[in-house]
Amino acid sequence: MWRYQSSIRQKITLGYYGTVAIVVGLSLFTFLELRFLEKKVMFGEVISEFFDTTLEIRRFEKNFFLYGKQQDYQENIRYVEKVRELLESNIRGVSSIAQPEQVSALRDDLRTYQDLMAQYASSLPEPERSLPKGGGASKVGGMQRTILEGKIRETGKHIITVAEEISKTERKNIQLILFKSQRMLILSIFSLTLLAILIGQVLSRLVVRPLKALEGSMREIAEGRFEKVSINSHDREIVSLTSAFNKMLRELELGQRHLVQSEKLASLGTLLSGVAHELNNPLSNISSSCQILTEEIDEGDMAYKKELLAQIDEQTDRARNIVRSLLEFSREREFKKESLPLKRLFEDTIRFVKGQVPTRIVISLDIPEDIVIFADKQRIQQAFLNLIKNAVEAVGEEGDVVIRAKKHKAIEKTEETAEIYSYLKYRGKCTIEGDTVDIEIRDSGPGIAPEILNRIFDPFFTTKDVGKGSGLGLFIVHEIIEEHDGCIAVKSEMDKGTVFFMSLPIKGE
Repeated sequence: MWRYQSSIRQKITLGYYGTVAIVVGLSLFTFLELRFLEKKVMFGEVISEFFDTTLEIRRFEKNFFLYGKQQDYQENIRYVEKVRELLESNIRGVSSIAQPEQVSALRDDLRTYQDLMAQYASSLPEPERSLPKGGGASKVGGMQRTILEGKIRETGKHIITVAEEISKTERKNIQLILFKSQRMLILSIFSLTLLAILIGQVLSRLVVRPLKALEGSMREIAEGRFEKVSINSHDREIVSLTSAFNKMLRELELGQRHLVQSEKLASLGTLLSGVAHELNNPLSNISSSCQILTEEIDEGDMAYKKELLAQIDEQTDRARNIVRSLLEFSREREFKKESLPLKRLFEDTIRFVKGQVPTRIVISLDIPEDIVIFADKQRIQQAFLNLIKNAVEAVGEEGDVVIRAKKHKAIEKTEETAEIYSYLKYRGKCTIEGDTVDIEIRDSGPGIAPEILNRIFDPFFTTKDVGKGSGLGLFIVHEIIEEHDGCIAVKSEMDKGTVFFMSLPIKGE
């Protein structure tokens, strides 16, 4: 059955389109709000014009009462018509901000006002008056005009009052809409910001976090720790990358094993010289004993003959042990820990390089007989061999290489011991708990420069000339010490030598 599988591209695309949709929606909402606000502002202008026109009505009314000019009367009537036209053409908008009885009263007042003005105009004596079309008002006296004038003023005042109330209401409505629009705009910006942060967090969790985890795994691989990459993500790209990196990791691990074996085999050239030197002594003794035995075979001193044969047997065992040690070192076998006397282990290791040590270099051991470590003999011996070879090469033609070892109980850790492991330059400080065997390999060489001290355990890092070093020696040492749950540190001062510290846990099994 086909199963949907997510991908980073889909998530980014979805986030992009989601953001665009939100921005478009917000823009559309803002556009509609602005359109509504524009209409309200335009209607507000109409209401403002409506109110201003009512004021013009009163102004020409006052002029007409003072001067009795027909021109003022005509302007007054024109503005009345204009107010009625504005009212009727915007009746829906006016009805939304005024009470129905106000609108009805306003219509009646305008009609009444116009009739009263017509009556007042017709009451004026000739030639001051000019009756409007259709005007059928009869002549009235001065008292009647005074009464009409009072009614006109009262009706006009009521028109002004209603128009002013409508205008104030509309201004308040516009101010309220502006306030709501501002608040809505701020809320929209705030919401959009929160949404952007939320989308960023979601994308970070779904996309960036797996990539960060992958970056961290790559960093560990670069540091030499070939641990399987495991990232909690179902995205096709991440799954594909993880699979590819794990495949690459398996190839690198296999390649490293071959390199380690190659490094071991490269050390055999050095070892063979030491082994040849060591084998020369027992073979010489065997040869001498055989010659003596041949010359005196006919003599009857059986005790002396047995002594010579015992020497031959002893030297043969000695040669066999040397060859066995060489074979154990070079043979590929599974990692297996066993109890190993530390002093004897270093003596066997030094025997391997003895033929390559200049005569003026002194290698001294300061290791108690009772110190036993629980380790894989082949692997730990390779680590010790690399360190001793490096120390001898660092010293040159003359100097000292000192190897010491002590037991330290957890409750007896001293400030000196703590200081030793503060020099750890690779992957943090030593964190072994419990009793330990602390080993020190010190040389009197020129020391290591501070700028490269923190890189000496990196794979393929070497300061030797091309063809004289693979850069894997100390990296392999570090890997072997880690395999034994230990840690290694280095301290070096220019012109004062270098010391490597190793700490291995004491275990009974």
